[in-house]
Amino acid sequence: MALLLMYFYDNKQHNRPHIHAEYGEHEASFAIDDGSVLRGSLPNSQTRLVQAWIEIHRDSLMANWKLVINGEPVHKIDPLR
Repeated sequence: MALLLMYFYDNKQHNRPHIHAEYGEHEASFAIDDGSVLRGSLPNSQTRLVQAWIEIHRDSLMANWKLVINGEPVHKIDPLR
């Protein structure tokens, strides 16, 4: 599974709620609302896993997005199993 990250105060670069994913030398940003790739790329299998994880955890991700852009600590979200 890819490493998934949210960066504090990171609402300027893409101007929409998103997460960053890293897998080996690959990096991509994914929109939380629809799972679309905003920038970069991952291998197809990892892209599908990240998009499935976003779909499952969309509400928690949006709640964390509101916290992280204000510099507040986020809540842990379970990994895709």
